[in-house]
Amino acid sequence: MSEFYIVRHGQASFGADNYDKLSPLGHQQSDWLGEYFAARNLEFSQLWLGEMVRHKETASGICRGLNTQLETVTHTGLNEFDFQNIAAAYLAEHPNDAVQKGAPAADFYRLLKKAMGAWSNEQLDPSMLNETWGEFRQRVFAVLSAMRKESHDKPILLVSSGGAISMLMSIVLELDAKHVIELNMQVRNASYSHFFFNRDTVRLSSFNNVPHLDVPERVGAITFS
Repeated sequence: MSEFYIVRHGQASFGADNYDKLSPLGHQQSDWLGEYFAARNLEFSQLWLGEMVRHKETASGICRGLNTQLETVTHTGLNEFDFQNIAAAYLAEHPNDAVQKGAPAADFYRLLKKAMGAWSNEQLDPSMLNETWGEFRQRVFAVLSAMRKESHDKPILLVSSGGAISMLMSIVLELDAKHVIELNMQVRNASYSHFFFNRDTVRLSSFNNVPHLDVPERVGAITFS
């Protein structure tokens, strides 16, 4: 069977005007992951990533740590869902749930969970949405379909975001929407999940791994945003 490793981007710039770029720690997390892969003598056949800046910066850090360049495939199925759009549609119906700028991160996560729940249950005005829940699921599924068309003698490396990774997990494990939402809250920055696949199936090997951060001097570098 072939293999793929899917990585969530490093820590992004939470609370900044532009979230879609890595923080200094996010760059470091990405470098460390590449160094970990190199120490394990892992070689990848291809690099697949979404179109977001944080995906590209994470991929660059991993390649820097690996001291290699990889053939790159850009796939929109690896893009994150548009939270700002979904939150706006949710808040149009629930204005009292609005979160003020500078509020604690926990308030943001509560809004995220509520908005995703309404989105997955088709409770938001479709005219306000850039993408339905079903369309999001379908484009993530398209990534798996594209990979499974060929066999690979070396693993594929994918870089994506927490929501897309959680949706991919739900497709492979046949989970409900509520589990996508819960998983989305758990995916750590610069973590990787490992899968085996062929033309007929995809099998999970491990989820949300951060061995490059899970050492005493780096425990403070484990993040979720």
